[in-house]
Amino acid sequence: MRITVAIDGPAGAGKSTIAKMVGNKFNLMYINTGAMYRAITLKAMEMKISSNNIQALCNLIDRLEMHFENNKLILNGENVEDKITMPIISQNVSEYAAVPEVREKLVFLQRKMSERYNVIMDGRDIGTVVLKDAPFKFYLTASPEERANRRYTELKNKNLDVQYNKILEEIKERDYIDSNRKINPLRKAEDAIEIDTTNLTIEEVINKICSHISKQLYKK
Repeated sequence: MRITVAIDGPAGAGKSTIAKMVGNKFNLMYINTGAMYRAITLKAMEMKISSNNIQALCNLIDRLEMHFENNKLILNGENVEDKITMPIISQNVSEYAAVPEVREKLVFLQRKMSERYNVIMDGRDIGTVVLKDAPFKFYLTASPEERANRRYTELKNKNLDVQYNKILEEIKERDYIDSNRKINPLRKAEDAIEIDTTNLTIEEVINKICSHISKQLYKK
């Protein structure tokens, strides 16, 4: 059976961490679509290309080479994981990700990856747009406060000077932007299993997802 797993949810719900671990258990290629949008944001900001300059953004994307190695995004031969998780990228990524032409180009790339490999993919519109026919779909969520606390802890562990209240405000703003954009807004696919991770450990969430996948894969 072809294994294609879609995991959606808002920022800070634990999608990437959990997707990587589930992918390891089932030997799936992990594709972090959010990292791809962050990479576009990184390069666009470095080149001072605004989100309103559609042609320049499209030209930029066409010149970029992106792939994943050991769950890390490699952009034009460089591991950019640390760069794309900086607060400045988090503050601007929704603006670039909302551009229809950007989404169209990246969705095309993501679908091509899923056609070649057994994949697990996380993002905002995987189950509803990118992998609409995926046999396994999950929607992870958590309270804004819990998601802000996770992001705060992650950034503090990187010795960054951050404020919890500012992160909480940014997460709420991003939730609004992602859920209200005109093109492919964040929403739960009708056939997705929703898991509230607020009071669950990572291991508990992984067990829930793996149990469901295993039951479907190995049922007689």
